[in-house]
Amino acid sequence: MELASARLLRGQIPWRGLLLTASLLTYWSPLTTAQVTVDAVPPNVVEENSVLLLAHNMPQEFQVFYWYKGTTPNLDSEIARYIRSDNVHQTGPAYSGRETIYSNGSLFFQNVTKKDEGAYTLTVIDQQFNPIQTSVQFRVY
Repeated sequence: MELASARLLRGQIPWRGLLLTASLLTYWSPLTTAQVTVDAVPPNVVEENSVLLLAHNMPQEFQVFYWYKGTTPNLDSEIARYIRSDNVHQTGPAYSGRETIYSNGSLFFQNVTKKDEGAYTLTVIDQQFNPIQTSVQFRVY
């Protein structure tokens, strides 16, 4: 076969070399991080029962994360925050005493009431101080 043994002219790239380079670049490239999401478990809850706002794909390294009531984070709607460097959680003005915040990003509600129904926002501040935000909602019957 002439193609495999033919000498390359200056500036030409053999297909095998190109495929090998593409394969190595794909292998060495860091994987893109999955987007942070939250699921309400269960999404529909009966009053006086519990619901878990389960966080997925949290960054391995983060500075802090916050939970807010509603879709627009502000100081008055902050339920709680978790500060990774101190391994401590702090409650905010919207904390009712029935919420438990976990270091994996999740938020647990006990004895939910109709007033708890609605949207909640998780804001994560990563190592480069970039905010990552996602919201979830659940219904109370």
